[in-house]
Amino acid sequence: MKYLIIGGVAGGATVAARLRRMDEKAEIILFERGKYVSYANCGLPYYIGDTINDRNKLFVQTVKGFTDRFRIDIRTEQEVTRILPESKQVEVKKLGTGETYTETYDKLVLSPGAEPLRPRIEGIESKKIFTLRNVPDTDTIKNYVNTEKPRTAVVVGGGFIGLEMADELGVHVTVVEMANQVMAPLDYSMAAIVHQQLIGKQVGLMLEDGVSRFEETSGGVTVHLKSGKQIPADMVLLSIGVRPETRLAKEAGLTIGALGGIAVNEYMQTSNPDIYALGDAVEVRHLVTGKPALIPLAGPANNRSR
Repeated sequence: MKYLIIGGVAGGATVAARLRRMDEKAEIILFERGKYVSYANCGLPYYIGDTINDRNKLFVQTVKGFTDRFRIDIRTEQEVTRILPESKQVEVKKLGTGETYTETYDKLVLSPGAEPLRPRIEGIESKKIFTLRNVPDTDTIKNYVNTEKPRTAVVVGGGFIGLEMADELGVHVTVVEMANQVMAPLDYSMAAIVHQQLIGKQVGLMLEDGVSRFEETSGGVTVHLKSGKQIPADMVLLSIGVRPETRLAKEAGLTIGALGGIAVNEYMQTSNPDIYALGDAVEVRHLVTGKPALIPLAGPANNRSR
């Protein structure tokens, strides 16, 4: 049996290891368009804030370690650009050279993840406005913090990453959130406890307000809010959510769910029985509500890959 896996990190890398444990003879190839195949994405804010001092501790497994331990063909800096379900092939591009080739499969696993939302707001292209998704993003933010020595920051969005960064940046932070609470999955009464903690740590909290535009200045960025308020800052972190990366799935004719994620069944099969999907890109049924849900967290990605 020949398995192809698109994407590493929490979902794809765990699938690869699990498949090897289940079948010692299987041919397993994992494509990762970045340089790093398996890292602790939940730890990225804590490396920026020096809670994790050693960058190497972010990496769960290296390409060499994966290859030596599990005999898995890891192909980093190679991007799958197209899936051909009829012929059970994928088209691959080597990002370093531009060379393209095809690879066949018996079973295909999609773990492309999700990309940070970056809405079309005036001034959003400023180099002082950041998103945090992967190791290169982490290195960029870490380098900016170390060299520019910011004293103030605005975090747009009160989700998990936003609040972790507010806690770890080590500067005066203002959190801007359009909803009436941070951490949307929590009931309001529970979120109110988080609000108290934030205020107690001298974090500015601007609820039920959104960004209308950004204005880069010689000293940083001024964040203009829809209420008319203005917040000057040395840097801005966007943490307003993520969007499932579904381009490959759509172009391959796979069913997309009502919330925009790849639709899967209880076995993580897509509408094509030979193609599976998991992680931030998929839409699952919520165990409590029974309704479709997007759960872009490493824990569920790990669990569903087993």
